[in-house]
Amino acid sequence: MAHAVSNRSIEAATGHTWQHWCEVLDRAGARYLEHKEIAEYLLNQESLPAWWAQTLAVNYEQEIGRRVPGQDCSGKFRVSVSKTLSGSMDEALSTWQKLMKTRGQFSDVMISRGPDTSTTEKWRYWRCGLADGSSISVNIYQKSPDKASLTVEHAKLESEAHVEHWRAFWKGELSGL
Repeated sequence: MAHAVSNRSIEAATGHTWQHWCEVLDRAGARYLEHKEIAEYLLNQESLPAWWAQTLAVNYEQEIGRRVPGQDCSGKFRVSVSKTLSGSMDEALSTWQKLMKTRGQFSDVMISRGPDTSTTEKWRYWRCGLADGSSISVNIYQKSPDKASLTVEHAKLESEAHVEHWRAFWKGELSGL
């Protein structure tokens, strides 16, 4: 089964093969544990860093058929689409805001909350909620001195079909930047 992180990366980072981790988790009864409990086991009992504990927990849940790629532990799905833009992250946020200024909906789904923006030293964010219960977060960071990366992450989607619909929709939106 293909996972978000390759077997080679897992072995390089953890010192053990993916097969080893499957055996460890099977022995620990992880098949009957919630996602959080699996990650906590890997973090506390196996002394893995938090990111690797989460990653291996997700891979394991996919391995045993509890979730599919793109699905979170609540059963919802998410998709992200990125584009690199010339200029600063503030310029990228301004460009996005101009594109979104008159929007009240996306693909016939009304905006129900926001949009809101926020900034940190390293990130710029634009967020809104949609009437179908999904949420959109645009995350921007400075990729190089003259380029910014803009990622649209659409979360709380109901199905893999919704993922593919929104992936195509957001690619189309980003192609206009």
